[in-house]
Amino acid sequence: MPEARLAASGSVRIIGRMSGWIIVSAVLVGLAAALFLLNLSRQVPPAGWPVLLAGAGDLRAIMARDGLAPRFCAGLLGGGALGLASVVLQQVLRNPLAEPGTLGIFAGAKCAIAASIIWAPGLLALGWDLPALAGGIGVAAIVLLLSARSDFAPTTVTLIGLIASLAFGALGTMLVLTHFDALSDLYIWEAGSLIQNGWGTVLALALKLGLVSLAILLLMRPLSAMQIEGAEQLGVRTSLVRGATILAAVGLSALVASTVGLISFLGLASAAIARGAGARRLPARLVAAPLIAAGLLALTDQALLALAGGIEIPAGITVMLLSVPLLLWMLQRAPAGTSALAMAAEPMRLQLGTASAFIGLGAALVVSFALAATFGPGPDGWQFAQGVLFAELSIWRLPRITAACCAGAMLAMAGSLLQRLTRNEMASPELLGISSGTALMLLVATLFLPGLDRYGTAALSCLACLAILACVLWLGRRSAFAPDHLLLIGAGLGALLASLLSILLVIGDPRILRVIGWLSGSTYSVDAAEARAIALATASALLLPLPLLRWIGLMQLGEPVGRSLGVPIAGARLAVVLVVAVLTGVATLFVGPLSFVGLMAPHLARLLGIRTALAEIYGSALVGAVLMILADWAGRTIAFPWQIPAGLIATGLGGAYFIVASWKR
Repeated sequence: MPEARLAASGSVRIIGRMSGWIIVSAVLVGLAAALFLLNLSRQVPPAGWPVLLAGAGDLRAIMARDGLAPRFCAGLLGGGALGLASVVLQQVLRNPLAEPGTLGIFAGAKCAIAASIIWAPGLLALGWDLPALAGGIGVAAIVLLLSARSDFAPTTVTLIGLIASLAFGALGTMLVLTHFDALSDLYIWEAGSLIQNGWGTVLALALKLGLVSLAILLLMRPLSAMQIEGAEQLGVRTSLVRGATILAAVGLSALVASTVGLISFLGLASAAIARGAGARRLPARLVAAPLIAAGLLALTDQALLALAGGIEIPAGITVMLLSVPLLLWMLQRAPAGTSALAMAAEPMRLQLGTASAFIGLGAALVVSFALAATFGPGPDGWQFAQGVLFAELSIWRLPRITAACCAGAMLAMAGSLLQRLTRNEMASPELLGISSGTALMLLVATLFLPGLDRYGTAALSCLACLAILACVLWLGRRSAFAPDHLLLIGAGLGALLASLLSILLVIGDPRILRVIGWLSGSTYSVDAAEARAIALATASALLLPLPLLRWIGLMQLGEPVGRSLGVPIAGARLAVVLVVAVLTGVATLFVGPLSFVGLMAPHLARLLGIRTALAEIYGSALVGAVLMILADWAGRTIAFPWQIPAGLIATGLGGAYFIVASWKR
């Protein structure tokens, strides 16, 4: 009898788990279908639906049959494919955070499509599928190659994928800015729009997705066996299965991206919901996650149609707004850990032997400033500006060079302080979502507070930095500010803020065009008065870290040791956070949110032998100033007469640097 009761209770639990994901899937798909019927009835009354099936009717009937209905089916197909792709990626990589967006697949697809439109339009004769697939495979290969050295550790794969997304996203933005007329429609596509003009695209997508999904189903048995230790001894060719499965998942993602745009984090959300609803085994997850993702995407899109009042808000943006909080919640549930980065704890010592490094950096700063001010292309070719020509050009060049120099110094100082605060050598204002928060605040101020002057805008940007950084640190407290968790939290917040930015960009306000370049990290609009203001702000900012150096150095020894030596840990962290917020906010105000200077400069300073806190902070400032001056000069000259924002150049360099650093690690 006890055995029978135990077996019965076990059966009830299994049925409960099964019914959990079945109920969730049915509710989501059912609600999506109900909203679809509601939207359909608004266009064509139910009494007229037989006319739709007969292929006749007026303009509203045609819009319903060839617009609304295929749009609903596209949402179901696209969501289901992304859910399936995420499940198989998570299975083969053993990574609960794996999905097309976090592995850089979408960023690679965007770059490849943009490049094809500009340089190889013939490749698009059969659609965007081929370039999207090639770009997705290329970036996924880079991410997995770099992750193989860590045996595909989950947080390493996800972190490298997010960095690849930032770097290749910056490359795609660079192409858009230099070929805006040809690529302006990519903003709408990138946001993830399900708008359809007939059934042809949907039917073709269904056929392609069906073939790839069939290939995945044929791999289900070896995929399940890969969970067993020693699967290769059982005859499973793990390398072949992993490669084929990843290729199929990239194929699903690329097909969806080429048809309806970039819809990030939907697969992550659906897979997490499926597991939480009881779909633990692979066969159940292969059914549950696609159904949940299909329901989520179609429900979101139909709800937007019902509530937006005719305004087209891309569903991909809204899905990201709903999915990123789930990523943050998942990271909060991760076990507590500790950070392992050890840095020198002698805060006030300038460090003997670094005088030559500082002399070299000072000389590099002078040379780079002079080069940017005098050398460049013109109507008569490359030349050094002298005399009257220099006087005429200096009115335009010197303010932006000064802004780039000062912003680079402040971002580098902020990066150094963050790396020491979190004991994480990969921390920077960009990777923790701080710059994205500032960008959102400044864009909102541009739209809704047009009369705000520079000082008011600077105050708002600093407040935005402080709020985002405080949020990141609060979410990271459970893991004891473990490096990987902290960066993933920041990256998730950055993606959330980027989706809000995309909503504002998609609205189409003409004022947005004036800030697109600034959002890419531009010094175009800086005049002489603003250059003097940022120079004064930088001179003042150089003094901000000095009162904190003792606390910073002692905190490197660990919280218990620091507390025993009289360091007010909470107050010290808050003070450092405030300084980082001010530095990042002021720098972002003048040159925009994109740049990896805060990541690269402290690393390069340490490579020069600068280790102690005092020396590293100011050495990083010199390195950051040189990097941003050269990035601004390169952006002004390499595509002359067009200009590429300095932030995009720096982001490209930063992405390459991160790839090299990840390979060496």
